[in-house]
Amino acid sequence: MDNELRRTLGVSDAVVVGLGAMVGAGIFAALAPAARAAGGALLAALAVAALVAYCNAHSSARLAARYPSSGGTYVYGRERLGPFWGYLAGWGFVVGKTASCAAMALTVGAYVWPGREHVVAALAVVAVTAAGWGGVQKSARIARLIVAAVLAVLAAVVVACLTSGAAEYGRLGGADPGAVGVLQGAGLLFFAFAGYARITTLGEEVRDPERTIPRAVPIALGIALGVYAAVTVAVLAVLGADVLAGSAAPLADAVRAAGWPGLAPVVRAGAALAAVGSLLALVLGVSRTVLAMARDGHLPRPLAAVHPRRQVPHRAEAAVGAVVAVLAATVDLRGAIGFSSFGVLAYYAIANASAWTLGSAVKGRAVAAVGLSGCVLLACALPLVSTVTGAAVLALGALSYGVRRRSVSGS
Repeated sequence: MDNELRRTLGVSDAVVVGLGAMVGAGIFAALAPAARAAGGALLAALAVAALVAYCNAHSSARLAARYPSSGGTYVYGRERLGPFWGYLAGWGFVVGKTASCAAMALTVGAYVWPGREHVVAALAVVAVTAAGWGGVQKSARIARLIVAAVLAVLAAVVVACLTSGAAEYGRLGGADPGAVGVLQGAGLLFFAFAGYARITTLGEEVRDPERTIPRAVPIALGIALGVYAAVTVAVLAVLGADVLAGSAAPLADAVRAAGWPGLAPVVRAGAALAAVGSLLALVLGVSRTVLAMARDGHLPRPLAAVHPRRQVPHRAEAAVGAVVAVLAATVDLRGAIGFSSFGVLAYYAIANASAWTLGSAVKGRAVAAVGLSGCVLLACALPLVSTVTGAAVLALGALSYGVRRRSVSGS
């Protein structure tokens, strides 16, 4: 069929796409706000975020093996819970991740040209959208190069910090912020974990998806967790939670404090490159969900077109790129991140609820229950503005669905 995608991605490609989204700007940007919320319990917040991410990944992998098509939880919710829940998941994903795309683009701008970040951000979106038009295999190759470079930069940060005389492991603890502080810190850190969804939303372009996706998701998540834990320990050991909380560029400040000021420009370049990699993976994922929703008529049907030669959803990618470019040129970075987190947590809550219905296996249901509860808790613990705005946008999407269904039934 002309609107079907080509299966070209193997396990390593899928892992790289997921890592490109996870080991991105989140680890460069999320540590400071998470430290402000969690204080000395930052490592505990990281553990909570990782637990919720694991549950979400486990549920998503089970569902993706059963339904290996583009769209991720939009498809799973529709098939397991009904059309409304699938639509709401897709709505939350597209809206939340579009905001996340804008946040990543603004991170590129902030590191490349402070003071002109909006201009740079819009140009970065145009470049990434053009790269996506080259085909998913080309995008995966670009992501592979970016992931390798970013991992090298993060390894240099860890080595520089942990081998310096400035490292004091007594700084890993601190004042207890309470359960709310830990949960809010976890919610902010979850932003850096959510990239494994790119693997499941690319399900229609993965070879042997029943085996590839369940293998790729935990591998990508495990690598990301190891990297995040090492970086968090290294930065905390040098800066401490209080200094980290007030830092605008914590990894760059950490290498300076460790006695490696010449490494700071490399860290800044790595942060910009990481944000580009994350933006590339995000645009891929959002455009595939737009494709799936357009196929079902929830979005304009012309967006379901697949390029006959390149085998990519070129209209969906162009539409996503245009919206993200406008947002990147106008919105605030902090607001974009908070709004995105709420939408993504709502998306994974529906994924876990869908996974609950797959069977009566104790482990599968227990993981889904923990994941669902964790998503709800982290969403409620986010800053009030993010929670209220996110809930209002979800309600707007639900209202739009009801109006459309009534108009269709009435005609």
